[in-house]
Amino acid sequence: MRKIGLIINPIAGMGGSVGLKGTDGDTFKKAIKMGAKPITPERIRSFFSNIKTKGKIHLLVAPGNMGANIVKETGINFEIIGDINQETTAEDTKKIAKMMKQQNIELLIFCGGDGTARDIHDAIGLSIPVVAIPSGVKMFSSVFAINPRAAAEIVDKFIKETVEFQEKEVLDINEQSFREGILDSRLYGYLNVPKVINLLQAGKDGSKIGRSIEENKHEIAQHVIENLENDTLYLLGPGTTVKAITDQLKLTKSLLGVDALYNDKIIGIDLNELGMLELLNKHKKAKIIVSPIGGQGFIFGRGNKQITPKIIKKIGKKNVKIVSTEEKIKGLRCLMVDTGDIKTDEMLKGLVKVIIGYKEELIIEIEC
Repeated sequence: MRKIGLIINPIAGMGGSVGLKGTDGDTFKKAIKMGAKPITPERIRSFFSNIKTKGKIHLLVAPGNMGANIVKETGINFEIIGDINQETTAEDTKKIAKMMKQQNIELLIFCGGDGTARDIHDAIGLSIPVVAIPSGVKMFSSVFAINPRAAAEIVDKFIKETVEFQEKEVLDINEQSFREGILDSRLYGYLNVPKVINLLQAGKDGSKIGRSIEENKHEIAQHVIENLENDTLYLLGPGTTVKAITDQLKLTKSLLGVDALYNDKIIGIDLNELGMLELLNKHKKAKIIVSPIGGQGFIFGRGNKQITPKIIKKIGKKNVKIVSTEEKIKGLRCLMVDTGDIKTDEMLKGLVKVIIGYKEELIIEIEC
């Protein structure tokens, strides 16, 4: 039996669908008032349903909604360690992680986002390898598995094989700046993760500023604008490549939000799921324009969680338009999706066209 720890951040990712771009501090209370629901339980269920080595694991879990409440459904051998506050905090995460370290766990699994990764770093540093199940809103740190299924595969490999470890970056994202449309990040530290190719996400690359890249964005924008359809709602995802479209139209767009374009006018700024659904109910024809995150390749599931599976299924795969500079796309093996809904991920899989310039397209595969 391998002694493994599990800590769940029960509020991670709740700000995504309601457009709050995170749940640091008391923001989760606002998310709840806006109708947000916990997403970590489903992420954990997906993780455990894909574990093939359950019989070889002795799990140490945090109490209540930080672990035990969900694990008891799985039939896996576990024991509860420590105690937590009724309203859980970062200090609970740090305290439980330190207690698990004292119990000599071999691996620590945690479910959350960049903030949870920072808490785990503060508690254990590089002393214990970790597997990070992505469940936050941003998740720009490179410690995370691609999705819960990939996390399960990493754990199985850890148990069945001798695996190497590598230090991966934990980023500190200024959430307030992020809400204001500014990506302010710094290197916070490192965590040790099993070295498993193609199962861990890369860290986010910043958009490189230079004449050729800016010209490339201009060409992409020109191509998109010439092909805009009348009486069609366009949901414009985050990022500088998509923003170049509205810049060329001399319209205002939020850099890190999802905005709505209709007949060359912006009719919605920094929309959440509810705002997008209201517009979709008014307009029969709709499309999504998104750009992959540099270095990672995610088109859904990182940084744009307000575009939920419900919205994607309503619009349909054929109406998802992907734009990317050549600089960004050439470093990617494939595009990725992690919407939180397996059926939606499967629907999006397969070969797609990516607009990379004026009347230029590249065919690449979406994996999940």
